[in-house]
Amino acid sequence: MRTLVDIPDAQIQALAALCDRVKQPRAFVVREAIAEYLARHQQADARAAFGLWGTDAEDGLAYQDRLRAEW
Repeated sequence: MRTLVDIPDAQIQALAALCDRVKQPRAFVVREAIAEYLARHQQADARAAFGLWGTDAEDGLAYQDRLRAEW
């Protein structure tokens, strides 16, 4: 898919320098940057689920036993 993105001149110059340094085309470097950005933000969402009980966390097995004792 092709897309149009407005990028400031300073970033275009920095991107051109990076492409020269790594000897890769601009499209490749931009795709890699987007992939890294998406991966980083997806991991952040997954990490947000851990620790939901905060400081009141109890041992998982103890929690399970306590709930089953109610049956």
